[in-house]
Amino acid sequence: MTASTIAIVGAGRVGRALGRSLRARGWTIGAVVTRSAATARSAVRAIGGGYPLERLTRRVMDADVVLIATPDDSISAVAAELARIGGEEWRGKAVLHSSGALDDSVLHPLAPLGAEVGSMHPLQTFSGRGAPPLEGVTFVIQGGRRAQQTARRIARALGGVPVVLRAGANPAYHAAATFAAPYVLSLIESSTRILMRAGFSRQRAKSALLPLIRQTLANYERFGARKAWTGPVARGDFSTVARHRLALAEWPREFSDSYAALARLSARVLASDAKQKLRQLDRVLPKR
Repeated sequence: MTASTIAIVGAGRVGRALGRSLRARGWTIGAVVTRSAATARSAVRAIGGGYPLERLTRRVMDADVVLIATPDDSISAVAAELARIGGEEWRGKAVLHSSGALDDSVLHPLAPLGAEVGSMHPLQTFSGRGAPPLEGVTFVIQGGRRAQQTARRIARALGGVPVVLRAGANPAYHAAATFAAPYVLSLIESSTRILMRAGFSRQRAKSALLPLIRQTLANYERFGARKAWTGPVARGDFSTVARHRLALAEWPREFSDSYAALARLSARVLASDAKQKLRQLDRVLPKR
């Protein structure tokens, strides 16, 4: 499969990681556009190719594919500016954005000009501390037929697995991803702080929690969520749940509220007798 030239608008964590990986797989990097000359040069160095631009110009049109990897709130304005500078020269070119929460409609100024518009969101976390592996990662794609073809090419070039998202499902899809990554970190940090107040050092708490977390994920992978589920709600030990609630009363309200919400959510999605468990939880976790 012949590689293409790709321009990257907004070379932050995601743009740099995708650009660097594509360059390593034979793609030509064109314009790399950021908000300043310094950050554009830095992005080109990180990617290992391309030429830096501090604003959108017609040089972006030299690429076959344009990837918009800006913050979500900027994508619409970027699309409007690209439409202004390119006009009907967009015909036949592909423009993709990398947002998980927005669909291809945010690129609507470009579609009437003949651009193939769509989205391509890698279901991976990008910390900025080095590029994460992309092999085997799901790339959620959306858009017109030819835009989807381009997104599939990119995903497969990176070793990823392209999956077409149902129209209108972006916000819910992105909420699901948020449950699975950043909110998990919030839960782990909460556990860490509780252990530290109980006498653990931060490092000791981390060392204690990681085997528990890893085994939980291993059980989930092997057996599925329901069979991997453990803890007091799973075994119907509601007196222990009540003791947890009392212990968390001395912490900021978010701790006890989150515990109660997660107990109810666990019963809702994991228990075979969800209604009964929820009734019992209501007795020991009064609603505010």
